[in-house]
Amino acid sequence: MTLRLWNTMENKLVDLEPVTPGEIRMYNCGPTVYSDPHIGNFRSFLLGDLLRRAFDQRGFKTTQVMNITDVGHLTTDDVADASGEDKLEKKAKEEGLDPFEIALRYEKMFHQNASQLHLLKAHEYPRATDHIPEMIQMIEQLLERGHAYAVKDVGVYFRVHSFEKYGGLSGNTLENLDSGSRIEVDERKESAHDFALWKIDDKHLMQWDSPWGRGFPGWHIECSAMSLKYLGGTFDIHTGGEDNIFPHHECEIAQSVGAGVGEFARIWVHARHLLVDGQKMSKSKGNFYTINDLVERGFRGHEIRYSLICNHYRQPMNFTIDGMDGDTKAVQRLRTLRKKLEEASVGSTADTEVDSPLEESKRQFDACIDDDLNLSGALGVLHDRVRALGRDLPEGSGALRALEFLRHCDQILGVIFVEDEAPTLSLTDSQQQLIERRETARAEREWSLADQIRDQLLAEGILIEDGPTGTTWSRQR
Repeated sequence: MTLRLWNTMENKLVDLEPVTPGEIRMYNCGPTVYSDPHIGNFRSFLLGDLLRRAFDQRGFKTTQVMNITDVGHLTTDDVADASGEDKLEKKAKEEGLDPFEIALRYEKMFHQNASQLHLLKAHEYPRATDHIPEMIQMIEQLLERGHAYAVKDVGVYFRVHSFEKYGGLSGNTLENLDSGSRIEVDERKESAHDFALWKIDDKHLMQWDSPWGRGFPGWHIECSAMSLKYLGGTFDIHTGGEDNIFPHHECEIAQSVGAGVGEFARIWVHARHLLVDGQKMSKSKGNFYTINDLVERGFRGHEIRYSLICNHYRQPMNFTIDGMDGDTKAVQRLRTLRKKLEEASVGSTADTEVDSPLEESKRQFDACIDDDLNLSGALGVLHDRVRALGRDLPEGSGALRALEFLRHCDQILGVIFVEDEAPTLSLTDSQQQLIERRETARAEREWSLADQIRDQLLAEGILIEDGPTGTTWSRQR
């Protein structure tokens, strides 16, 4: 069966037909390294990882590129806005550090979290700041072809009206944008919808020389320049979150095709939004989770990974801690069976006998993956087979065949045969002081104060239990 994917550009399922037979070249929009990546970010990153694993399993020669955005990303990413505050700059000012230091710190955190969630390493992780010459070259091509114009002491803009196919990905055509526009017109631009390719701002901390003055790149030009360098002007797949569709991916298409380098991406694959407790993630609402937050709560990397991939990427996902607890039990059943099968197969050798039920489950599992990465369907097939194996545990070579089936599924899932370090649980200094204050209160029979401190610790995720041998604490999931 041919792998089929939902192409956002065509708004339908399409068969994967590589530009070069037997090869897949894929670009994944990666992290903007100004803070710890959150679970919504990683839902999108895991989409790229699942595709990579599916391509590898099916024997393609895969090239996966995931960019590191370390300059040029605005707080407000309106297509017409060239004046929003750069997220890295904002973080650097808050912490009193150089923005390059901020970027390196959070890039390291991204790679650490990716390893914890068992993402395969991309073949390239290009940083935007390492590819300024490539961006300048592409901007020069756009100027030569009439798709861009320079404004003295301001920068360079993309001339949106020069690109007839603008809006083909998102539906935000110029006609639609004009009819619903509330954008204040910047007199320095030909159109309110033109977006910045190069910006000149003396206050910006990150600056490079260019033919138009010392400045820095716009957000969108980065991915166009880096994908061209590592994948060529026409490649197979571009992924990202649905929030990237407009303006970012729409602008990438306009830049790349406008520069005359090729067709750009053939298939666009986007992950839907992740909600928490039915709402958009927000620190003010207390429902904002990073990978580190979940690890601090005692969850392991393979458990977090399972929870983030277990429903279809094109369906909005509602993350809850209760749901995470249920997912943890589900993946533990898979790992428990693996261990039982390993014990049952000790001393056995493989044979050529065919296990028809296992082969049928494998066929169904693969069919679900080929059907637009239908992970929920694939997991349903897997758990059905696991329950059957649990009721009648095979031994010897039969156990080896069952293990091989699990390994095949786990080439995609990455949760059954991986091993994680046990979570390191520790208290902050203030939490340790609260526990000591509570011990003193209990010793002095101030039960009300002891209860107040217990409730305060519980609100911070620390569960206090009093027993005959003393007081113990644990991280509440």
